[in-house]
Amino acid sequence: MSVQTQTKRLTLRDLQGLREQAEPIASLTAYDATQARLLDEAGVDVVLVGDSLGMVVLGHDTTIPVTVDDMIYHTRAVSRGLSRALLMADMPFMSYASVDQAVTTAARLMQEGGAQVVKLEGDAQQVAVVSALSHHGIPVCAHLGLRPQSVHKLGGYRVQGRAAPEAERMLKDAMALEEAGADILLLECVPSKLAAEIRSMARIPVIGIGAGADCDGQILVLQDVLGMTARAPRFSRNFLAGQNSIQDALAAYVWAVKRREFPTAEHAFSS
Repeated sequence: MSVQTQTKRLTLRDLQGLREQAEPIASLTAYDATQARLLDEAGVDVVLVGDSLGMVVLGHDTTIPVTVDDMIYHTRAVSRGLSRALLMADMPFMSYASVDQAVTTAARLMQEGGAQVVKLEGDAQQVAVVSALSHHGIPVCAHLGLRPQSVHKLGGYRVQGRAAPEAERMLKDAMALEEAGADILLLECVPSKLAAEIRSMARIPVIGIGAGADCDGQILVLQDVLGMTARAPRFSRNFLAGQNSIQDALAAYVWAVKRREFPTAEHAFSS
């Protein structure tokens, strides 16, 4: 499989163009410059420096211990390895509890870390934060469904939106966050039918992780794609199996997403 040769950095407009052209957006996480370079060469469109680094890099049980300084450190490292992919960074636990705090955190992730987009977890209660960030020219990805920072409140890592009232609320939340200025929606562990409904009503790119095949794009944690986690989630797939190198595995992932060969029904959830 050939690698990408484009060196121009992708933008939100490019992602919107992929959505309009019905070309799936291929996304992965990365946590250092070497990983970023490999993802870039494989043709990944969006690289997320996720607070998942708390679990897959730092060895914590959850993402909650991750700090803003942790995120800036790893985002800065990843930014040095990229020349093409759009760079998105998570806003960690309790770093956007108020509008002022959110603006400060996002500004640091962009100025010190080099992020182009910041991602935050939440529902319609985050409308004021998203609106303020958008007002200040800060691109935002709103993360709905399973929100790892709220794992204790949610009672574990569970599929969200299966019950009709919960699904209706999530749909309304998604529309409210888009109206507030969100540029991307990310849906995690959401029934495929609900994800497809949200995507059909949204005007911005919808990226899924465990949200079925009808989203505008897919994202996975890099370590899951490479078979490095002891217990990979059901919605992931080991793309290194049967390949000769990490680079071949990454290219295989991008190829599968772009050709809509991943995810399949076995990687999705029903209502």
